Amino acid sequence: MKDSVIKLNPVSMMKNPVMGIVEIVTLITSLIVLGDLYSGKSFSYDGQITCWLWFTIIFANFAEALAEGQGRAQAESLKKNRSEAFAKKLHADGSSERIPALQLRKGDIVIVEDGDPVPGDGDVVEGAALIDESAITGESAPVIREAGGDRCGVTGGTRVLSGTIKVKITTNPGETFLDQMIAMVEGAKRQKTPNEKALNILLIGLTVTFIVVVITLKYFAGYMNVIVGISTLIALLVCLMPTTIGGLLPAIGIAGMDRLLRHNFIATSGRAVEAAGDVDVVLMDKTGTITLGNRVATDFLPADESDKKTLVNAALLSSLADETPEGRSIVILAKEQLGVRGRDIRAPEGAIFFPFSADKRMSGINWNGHKIMKGSSAAIHDFVISNNGRVSEKIQKITADVSREGSTPLLVAEDDKVLGVIRLKDVLKEGIKGRISQLGQMGIKSVMITGDNPLTAATIAAEAGIDDFVAEAKPDIKLDLIRKYQSKGHLVAMIGDGTNDAPALAQADVAVAMNAGTQAAREAANIVDLDSNPTKLLDIVEIGKQILITRGSLTTFSVANDVAKYFAIIPAIFVTQYPNLSVLNIMNLSSANSAVLSAVIFNAIIIPMLIPLALRGVRYKPATASTLLRRNLLIYGLGGLVVPFAGIKLIDLIISSLGLV
Repeated sequence: MKDSVIKLNPVSMMKNPVMGIVEIVTLITSLIVLGDLYSGKSFSYDGQITCWLWFTIIFANFAEALAEGQGRAQAESLKKNRSEAFAKKLHADGSSERIPALQLRKGDIVIVEDGDPVPGDGDVVEGAALIDESAITGESAPVIREAGGDRCGVTGGTRVLSGTIKVKITTNPGETFLDQMIAMVEGAKRQKTPNEKALNILLIGLTVTFIVVVITLKYFAGYMNVIVGISTLIALLVCLMPTTIGGLLPAIGIAGMDRLLRHNFIATSGRAVEAAGDVDVVLMDKTGTITLGNRVATDFLPADESDKKTLVNAALLSSLADETPEGRSIVILAKEQLGVRGRDIRAPEGAIFFPFSADKRMSGINWNGHKIMKGSSAAIHDFVISNNGRVSEKIQKITADVSREGSTPLLVAEDDKVLGVIRLKDVLKEGIKGRISQLGQMGIKSVMITGDNPLTAATIAAEAGIDDFVAEAKPDIKLDLIRKYQSKGHLVAMIGDGTNDAPALAQADVAVAMNAGTQAAREAANIVDLDSNPTKLLDIVEIGKQILITRGSLTTFSVANDVAKYFAIIPAIFVTQYPNLSVLNIMNLSSANSAVLSAVIFNAIIIPMLIPLALRGVRYKPATASTLLRRNLLIYGLGGLVVPFAGIKLIDLIISSLGLV
């Protein structure tokens, strides 16, 4: 309420022209009331109109202040994540220095160890670590961040649970994602979107039109010998102006941005959020977006079926030291097929393990004089050859068949003999098929982009229900594809997390980067997903559509309201001079003054009644444009006509019975 009163400052009010004009005419009625007081005239009627006009302004300000207040409360919560943390800054000579995190600058290298907070936003340049990001994203499950890939981004305020990493700081103090989140929710950097600006122009146009109408009506009434007071004309103007949507419009925009933040997105462009509501083509990467990103073992294929148990045992032993997701999935599948539980697995005494490494592409075990290794086809081929063995034609055929099916073959060998093949398959993310289907219901075309071969791409696209796919895609192909769709009039959304995605992200209308991705991707995007969950694009689209639909619905309601108030006031003004106009007094209101005052009161109280809807947003359900239009007209158009008739009549009965007019 305090902020609602502070916003009465004319400079602040004129940012919302509709309500700014309401304040000006209310000041005029206030002067009339003061004049009545000074001259000793009755000011009951003028005074009541003036009071309700001030309430109209206060309630409109209250809607915006409430939305901003929610943001400030959230900002205060985020500020608690800031701490006077210290960082271990590395110098060029290899020495380290413990300094306050706020002293770090872009380009500094820091080392972060077990239990340490990440002192600032940056990219992991060496090592890998398990990181708790719950302070930023709210997600309790820790995530892995490592150097050399598209999952190298770390955020200040998170904490390393295990591992040691070197981080290159990519932002200066005051420029971190946490700072951006705080600034966004406080509304400091929020600008009106093109749709909001266009709607403001429409509302101003309607307001100017009604000002002309009311001025003309004043002269027309004088010509017809009908006395109409200034307060009544002002009441008519305020009731006919689109004050309902004018008062709620800022709150709708602020609440929409707040909803986006509650879904853990940072929008650097309000235009992008709104454009998301009109997106009709979505480009998605395969790995990590449509599939889990980590391939999963689905089958063991021995060279000879009688040796399958031997293959499964060998695959299990060779994967015990493999901590990659693929290696863990092999252990799980092997235990299932062998019928053993986790605690029944024992590392052989005296065994030497070879953990998986990216350069050797193998993992394994040296036990009892034998080496059992598991790895890529090329790596195992070289291993067997080095032990004077060879890869049989049967194994080569199995390997080729698995590859043709769109899966990845891993070979398992013991010394000089290949025992068989493990099939690794990209697994669709749980629920991704349903979410892609929802995109289709919204009229949005889904396109999968992947660097995989066409066969693998086609297999995944068919399983996921993707409309189209592009295989063996390079950065220039992604960029050209977006430009091609845009040249045909489409609005394109793109999801990316790698440096090679940056050009395409910069070109897309809605560019969503993963917070865990590279700095180049984050800088090129206009929306950053703090959860690094690509499937959440659907949430962005729904929020964008919800903002558009909420504005449209409340605008429809506001215009329909004006029609009802017109039928309440106009007949009441002229019915004394022209009794035949009583046929238009369909609400059978008590008197002219009662009709005007009832309409003004209803106009004031309808705004706070609609504040919850403006903040929550109109619920969006996938439907065609014609279906949405019919529903909008039926609920908010018809409702906007019926509700004022009932409300104004009820208020008229109350104020007449109380003798207020």
